Amino acid sequence: MPHVLDTAVWTEHRAAVFGAAYRILGSVADAEDITQEVWLKAHRADLTGVADLRAWLVTVAARRAYDELRSARARRETYAGPWLPEPLLTGPDAAEPVLVDELVSTAVLLVLEELTPAERVALVLHDAFGLPFAEVAGVLGGSPAAARQHASRARRRVAAVRDRPRNAADRAEHARVLAAFRAACEAGDLDALIRLLHPDAVYLTDGGGRVRAARKPITGGIRVAEVLLRVARRLFADLPRSTRRIEAGGEPALLVLRGGRPFCVDTLHVADGRILALHRVLNPDKLRHL
Repeated sequence: MPHVLDTAVWTEHRAAVFGAAYRILGSVADAEDITQEVWLKAHRADLTGVADLRAWLVTVAARRAYDELRSARARRETYAGPWLPEPLLTGPDAAEPVLVDELVSTAVLLVLEELTPAERVALVLHDAFGLPFAEVAGVLGGSPAAARQHASRARRRVAAVRDRPRNAADRAEHARVLAAFRAACEAGDLDALIRLLHPDAVYLTDGGGRVRAARKPITGGIRVAEVLLRVARRLFADLPRSTRRIEAGGEPALLVLRGGRPFCVDTLHVADGRILALHRVLNPDKLRHL
């Protein structure tokens, strides 16, 4: 009798399937769609000869995500303004278990976005999920040696960001700076914001052409602080604002509500006790799952 996938076993592996798709695409919605496709395919398949079910499921998800990523690259070339990954709720905020590592943080996902699709898939499958390069090659349609080279190049790019000569904040410091940032924004305290922002701070906003947002990065701590408060005065003059600390991509983040509805998610890159980068997702399509 053919071996089929039952619901309990699927539940055990679902986080890995979703995790592979999300790390490759940076989109919660697309990763959910692929996860559902994998479930349907696995539920219909005869799994009698599958020795490692988790690896099989992750490989199926990665192959589908690889195809989607290659077509997504063309769409992102015409994306309105900066593209930021869709916020992934983790920790206590997650509705379901989520696999968390550095590859789900906003800063690293932005680096992954600069890689070729093959480099990104190779890094995710080998480094995050431990698949041998022979299996990675099967997804990419090349040789194991080529898959190894793809992963090696990707790893160097990620390490270059991770090992920048700045003192990256630990979780407690990150949370402290986030709380201070939240308080300064809510109080409209320009001086406090300027003190929190690094002089070379960069502010990226992703509105996706759906809502008003800066189409280019805003740079400089003073400039960023002034823009943040000016935008807040305009946007929250007629509707009440509230903020809630969440965990996104394994890091503390802020969910901003306008009139009781999700308005944006802010994630910070903190080093030396100051904000080096502020990423704000405003695109309502990327906030639906919140």
